[in-house]
Amino acid sequence: MNLLKKLGTANFLMLALCLLIIIVAEYLFLTGEKLHGIFLGLWAPTLLGVLIFIKLISNDRK
Repeated sequence: MNLLKKLGTANFLMLALCLLIIIVAEYLFLTGEKLHGIFLGLWAPTLLGVLIFIKLISNDRK
């Protein structure tokens, strides 16, 4: 619970979503849907990049 307070609810949900995307992408890749797995797997770093960008903008405004 302390981790949730440190990260914040929105950040925790984004990280959980990235983890879910990685799991689904691995499943697709390993079941033979290689292109779909790669395509979906690229979403996780994109979402993390957006999250970092939003954090940088919010810290700059303070």
